[in-house]
Formats: sequence, C-alpha cells, structure tokens
Amino acid sequence: MFKRYFLFFGVNILIMITISLVMNILGIGSYMTAAGINYQSLMIFCLLWGMGGSFISLKMSKWMAKKFMGVQIITATGPHGELVRLVHGFAKRAGLETMPEVGIFDSPDVNAFATGPSRNNSLVALSTGLLQQVGSDGVEGVIGHEVAHIANGDMVTMTLIQGVMNAFVMFFARIAAFAVSQAMRGDDEEGEGLGFFAHIMVVMLFEVLFGILASIVVNWFSRYREYRADAGGASLAGKEKMITALEAILNSQPLLPAGKAGGQEKSFRALGINSKKSWMALFSTHPPLEQRIEQLRKLSR
Repeated sequence: MFKRYFLFFGVNILIMITISLVMNILGIGSYMTAAGINYQSLMIFCLLWGMGGSFISLKMSKWMAKKFMGVQIITATGPHGELVRLVHGFAKRAGLETMPEVGIFDSPDVNAFATGPSRNNSLVALSTGLLQQVGSDGVEGVIGHEVAHIANGDMVTMTLIQGVMNAFVMFFARIAAFAVSQAMRGDDEEGEGLGFFAHIMVVMLFEVLFGILASIVVNWFSRYREYRADAGGASLAGKEKMITALEAILNSQPLLPAGKAGGQEKSFRALGINSKKSWMALFSTHPPLEQRIEQLRKLSR
C-alpha cells in the first residue's frame, strides 16, 4: 500500500515539474498584470495545467496500471493463453493494427479495464475475481466490452474532455476570485482586496464549485461511452454473451465489504460499477447495470 501511495505522489510531482519546465521554456509567466488579468496568458496557463496533466497521465496509463494494480502481463503461450487469443481475435475484428497487451491483476472484485495512450498502444486487464466468478461466456462479453473501448478511442476522448473541463474550471475560478478581490477593494484603488492566502483559498473554493459542475459533463460522456462499448461488445462477442457478462456482475457478491477496495483500484475500475438510480446518477461514471442490460436487449443483433 505504501508503495502505491509513493508512486502516486511521485507521478504527480513529475507531472508538475514537467509542466513547469514547459512553461519556462515557452516563456509563460504570470497572468496577472498591473492592469488586471491578461486573459490570453491565463488561458494558456490553464490549458497547460488542465490538459497537460491529463495527457501526461494518459501517456503513462499502462505503466501506472501495471505498477498500481500489479497487473501481470500474460502471453498466448502461457497458462492463460486462451484469454490473449480471445482479446487479439476481437481486436483484429475491431480493426486494431497493434494488438493490446493482456494482463491479470489480483483482486476479489469482478472487474476489468482497458487503458493506454492510443488504440495501438493499449492494455486489457482482468481481475482474478472476474475469472473465478464469471463463466466463459461472461468473460467473453467483458473482453468484447473492453476491446470496444479501445477501438472507440475512449481513453483519448475521455482525456481530451477531462482536460478541457479542467482548463475551464481553472480559468473561470481565477476570474471569479479576481472579481471577488476587486469587489472587496471597492472604489478605493489602494484597497487591499483579498490577501495572498485568502486569494488562493477563494480560487480553490471556486475550483471545487466549478469542478462539481464540470464533473456532470465528464460523467455524462463516461456513461455514454459505456453504452457504446456495450454495443461494441455485443457486436464482437455476441449480444447474449454481453448480457450474460452484465448479469453476472449484477448478481456477483463482492468478497470485500463495500468501500474497502484500495483507492488506486477504484480509479481503474471499468465494467463493474453499478450506479444507483437517483439524482446522484448525474455524478456516476457508469449507468445502472439494469439499464445497460435493457439497452442491450433492444439491439437487433
């Protein structure tokens, strides 16, 4: 566990250093001037920090999955060779030019995910809990779903949307904080407005508020891509196998109490999230499994 946290913080520090170096190389300084905000500099600043971090994380996603989740890569000639052949067979049918890596990670949860910086540099990982608790038809459906994510380019698209939202959150949070400072200064040009630390706190507050709104957009797309990957999985593995996979996940009993899974594992979850039907669904990354099954039953194929 300590190793996971060490790697997590190390990766984030590396991202911060990289973006800072890029800004220095490009000569991007402060967006605040004597006359107020330089909006062009502010937008460049926000785009670099908002999108830069997202794309660096995407570039490192396979490495992080292997390190954080303990994914062990398997080969077509090894003990789980049939899984590799199945993934590669679906990948070829989906039009991928470079076959995904295939791995297994130790977890009692019924879970799987696809990650990687591009369609031709990807990883499909399956949990031991999935392989133990779900039958062969269900496993095929899960694999079809994950390969469909790769074929659809979902990792890149999700990163782009998240990066744009991050940039806008940072941009408008700083404009709002500046407006608050100006309002507190009033008509007195010599007024102090917000102090340095108070300004930082107000920026953070607005980032939280705008971040909540941005998450609604990001999570809407995440739910949309799940329906699309379900349809893709049905096309690759067959509709009934895709339904079998979702029903198996719906009926599976977690071997760990809810909320006990490690934080890094939660961040890589893909297929096994069952969101509740309520207003909180706006903040869910996955639609309820029942709705996904219902949508699959409506497919003609």
